[in-house]
Amino acid sequence: MTMTEQPAGSAGEDTACCTHHGGHGPQTAAEAPETARERVNRRWNEILQETRVTQTGVQILFGFLLSVAFTPLFRELETFDRVVYVITVVLGAAATGSLIAPVSIHRFLSGQRMKDELVEAAGRLMMCGMVLLALTIGCTLLLILRVVVPGVLAEALAAGVMLWFGLCWYALPLYLRRRAARRSGSDAA
Repeated sequence: MTMTEQPAGSAGEDTACCTHHGGHGPQTAAEAPETARERVNRRWNEILQETRVTQTGVQILFGFLLSVAFTPLFRELETFDRVVYVITVVLGAAATGSLIAPVSIHRFLSGQRMKDELVEAAGRLMMCGMVLLALTIGCTLLLILRVVVPGVLAEALAAGVMLWFGLCWYALPLYLRRRAARRSGSDAA
């Protein structure tokens, strides 16, 4: 049992059955029921894995951004590019804060038996951090492409990449969620 785990509560709460993936979709014979405690522990472990991946990426990107201001080419940037750079650094710092926050929250709440609240807050911070990370990557790409590619092509390429991020990171998961909800709704009928 981890330090931030929820108390056992009533026996009915401990043995409440859910499907293996957060109570979504029909349960198959191969999937064992999951107690509330097992579910919150699984969700916390999933968040930890996701945090490890995103933290590494945002920290590398943020380190790169911080070093750009000290290069000789930076002094030659136009005002617009400097504004994009400042916005990018601020977005990168905000993404870093949001994606590392679950670790800090866990340390502060350790031993308080608040794992459900921890998982909920960490999930929201991860979503916020992913939006900020996507914006940081888009602005970084815009900044680099404006130096490398002539004309409006830089803006078009950065916009295309941002559209791709939007489709992969947000539209596809929402589509899959809706499709699963329709399927489970038709299965229940």
